[in-house]
Amino acid sequence: MAKILLVEDDPALQFTIQTALEANGYEVEAVSTTGEAIERLGSRAFPIVVSDIYIDERTGLDVLDAAKRRDADCCVILMTGRGTIETVMAATRGGAFDYIAKPFELDVLLEAIARAEDSRGGREHEAEEEDLPETEMIGTSAQMVEIYKTVSRAAVTDATVLIEGETGTGKDLVARMIHRFSRRKDNAFVPVDCGSIAPTLLESELFGAMRGAFTGADRDRVGVFEAANRGTVFLDEIGDIEHNFQLALLRFLESHEIRPVGAARSKTVDVRVLAATNRDLQRMVNESKFREDLWHRLNVVRIIMPPLRERRSDIVLLAPFFLRKYNERYNRDVKLMDSGLRALQEFTWPGNVRQLQHVIERLTILADRIDEESVRDALTVMESREKSVDTLADSEEEHIRKVLTATGGNKSKAAQILGIERKTLYRKLERMRVQN
Repeated sequence: MAKILLVEDDPALQFTIQTALEANGYEVEAVSTTGEAIERLGSRAFPIVVSDIYIDERTGLDVLDAAKRRDADCCVILMTGRGTIETVMAATRGGAFDYIAKPFELDVLLEAIARAEDSRGGREHEAEEEDLPETEMIGTSAQMVEIYKTVSRAAVTDATVLIEGETGTGKDLVARMIHRFSRRKDNAFVPVDCGSIAPTLLESELFGAMRGAFTGADRDRVGVFEAANRGTVFLDEIGDIEHNFQLALLRFLESHEIRPVGAARSKTVDVRVLAATNRDLQRMVNESKFREDLWHRLNVVRIIMPPLRERRSDIVLLAPFFLRKYNERYNRDVKLMDSGLRALQEFTWPGNVRQLQHVIERLTILADRIDEESVRDALTVMESREKSVDTLADSEEEHIRKVLTATGGNKSKAAQILGIERKTLYRKLERMRVQN
């Protein structure tokens, strides 16, 4: 069994982990400070290091650096109760073997150590270290840490990524983070709302068109894929594209060749494609509403964004973040009270993070402070209009009709409640009339 260096400043947790590891046959040296850890690593190599990140004036990232300088094959497992995408990315670039969110079951740590033992002798790829920017991707829950890990691994590749999740969960932020941490970060990131573009125009929008190719084409038009050459294209609402266009998209993903509408020849472009949907594409495939081969081609790396109701602990970070943002925007000094935070955490948030953001913005404008009473008043007003808001594919039309009824037919208000662009709502209403 491997000898393990354990770095944990909480005495109770250190004792618990050390006892569990020793009970499973590991020899453990435990220290409480980064200084002690770096000193031990200076005198000898450890095959496995298990370290908290936030310890004292230095961090587990310093321990990671010292361990890797001593032994490039050392497997470093980092633990933290305050995981962010910045620390996950820094850990990944520094060569950390794994990253575990506290609190965790001891079996999770033991399984990671077992995998580390199995990997000894191989060497993990080390990405170049660089300063990481602040981001709006917030959350320390175990679900979000897993997403950060997937983002960090997928970002350094050119793999197609499919991001799934309910409306308002932050799928666009994931796409932007993948681009930001990729080799394409200095080139264009172009989002395309597939649901808001008429099927007859989607081909020319993405592939371009030659003058005279169709009525109104009075000049050559460069398509999105060509304009984003060497960059990233984010196809949002990919589940809304018409079946007859899906084959054209599949061919592009396979060949990276475009042929503008009306052109005689194709041309090759270097574009990475990310896609997102709030629909159940697997179900659409089963119902022959979405091509199975296209679904497999998009689903190289799959990220499922959890709804906010499944990670309510992250509201502790999200609410102050949005409050600070809107206090600055509106020159306000609204305070978030403990009772208000508890009330926010008790709500189910059918509109997810976007709905939370709208509530905080409303309260920043209208309230003197965010306490339980002001939160419940705001949620009562919004729930009366939003309780039908859901974007499950099998009931989307019914929800849209209910929201339109609640707003008296006001499409701008309905789009805001649904969490979509007004032009997207118009497109969906057009489709509903055709179906009816």
